[in-house]
Amino acid sequence: MGALLETVLGQTTAIETLLRGLAARKTHHAYLFEGPSGVGKERAAFGLAQALVCEARTEQGTACGTCSACERAVPLDGALPRHPDVIVLQRGLYDPSQIGRKSPESREISIDQVRTLVLSRSAFPPHEGLAKVFVIRDADELSVSSANALLKTLEEPTSRTHFVLLTARKAALLSTILSRTLALRFGHLASSVVAKILVGRGVEQAAAEAAAELSGGSVEVALALTDPDARSEVESFVARMHEARVSPDAGLGYSLAEEGKKGKSELPSLLAGLSISLAKAANDATRAGDFEEAVKSTVRFDLVEQAIVKLRGNGSAQLVMEALVIGLRAT
Repeated sequence: MGALLETVLGQTTAIETLLRGLAARKTHHAYLFEGPSGVGKERAAFGLAQALVCEARTEQGTACGTCSACERAVPLDGALPRHPDVIVLQRGLYDPSQIGRKSPESREISIDQVRTLVLSRSAFPPHEGLAKVFVIRDADELSVSSANALLKTLEEPTSRTHFVLLTARKAALLSTILSRTLALRFGHLASSVVAKILVGRGVEQAAAEAAAELSGGSVEVALALTDPDARSEVESFVARMHEARVSPDAGLGYSLAEEGKKGKSELPSLLAGLSISLAKAANDATRAGDFEEAVKSTVRFDLVEQAIVKLRGNGSAQLVMEALVIGLRAT
């Protein structure tokens, strides 16, 4: 298994902050790991949890990576952690009957989940005595009532209780949640880092580099692009979007808006390819001294990034695509 926190690549500032806290035995009680999907936030969260529950922490406060607690703190193959003091919250993760509901959580992390997994345990010490860590995936999906229910516990947790909230949409969180957490930013990864991670997962070097170039700095997107057909689809989509933006025929743009019918699962990888293409265009224009075009490319880049964020939220895929096409044609 190994010490997971030290395997997070490309996030030097965030990881060094966590390591300093562990070394000083002053880990914050509530962190907000914010940044794009697929850049290491979750790996860092479970790496921190591993260090906090480790039975044989190093002199620097890091996890030994080999004890029973370290092995049980990290989820394997999408399963939940086997350690009783590492608790995960996520919309739809649990059967409704497990959290006292009659229906599934279709849109939000419900107050039932917070009551069952957090509030019912908040007054009790860790099961195994070292630390209790709550990891909240997609924390921006907390309902207003569930977020409010967390506030007092976030502000004044019991001893040895820690929270790690993960989000790609920091702006969607309540200000009261933001004020009670210490935010650590996880940025887009360099293409070389993405390629290195893919190679480490068994992807052939050339395929890893090609996928990384179109990934927008996300390992999640890059993995989806390791399929040559998927990569070809992204390249075709990017070319057609650029053509639709400058074409006098609005019909091409509206036909591309139909891509929204693909649904949310495929669109982020397509848009990530467009995003990185626009970022490159902005850089090229700046180097050439064409600052007007650089500004326009940056505006287009921002439009695409906003569309990706909306897709990862509750935005209608087709409406998001229609608005994006209109916005790009207007710039």
